[in-house]
Amino acid sequence: MFELTHRLEFSAAHRLHAESLSDEENARLYGPCNRLHGHNYVLDVTVRGPIDPTTGMVMDLNVLAGLMRARVFDELDHRNLEQDVPWLAGTITTAENVAAVIWERLAPELEGRLQRVRLFESASNFVEYYGP
Repeated sequence: MFELTHRLEFSAAHRLHAESLSDEENARLYGPCNRLHGHNYVLDVTVRGPIDPTTGMVMDLNVLAGLMRARVFDELDHRNLEQDVPWLAGTITTAENVAAVIWERLAPELEGRLQRVRLFESASNFVEYYGP
């Protein structure tokens, strides 16, 4: 088995805020992230599988890159995650939640090959999601 990863970068703004909490509780829980702010995200999507003997590839990287562009980049880049992205509406846009929703968007089109979604929020903070 092999793992193949494609990396994509996008910039987006968000605000960590739980509607079920008071403004004071949100400020205490999320600190400065309770204010609107932005990140230069880095997304790694890893697929897993055997090498196809005909193509010599686990998956055509152009197909994976195109899928990531259409289902993630085009929808998230230079957007406000809570206001501009319908599929994130009502979601507290922590890196954990965003990674899980990205998985949900990509998994159906990757035919069981999706292995990991890794989302860097900064150079020092990232999450990894391996599916439900």
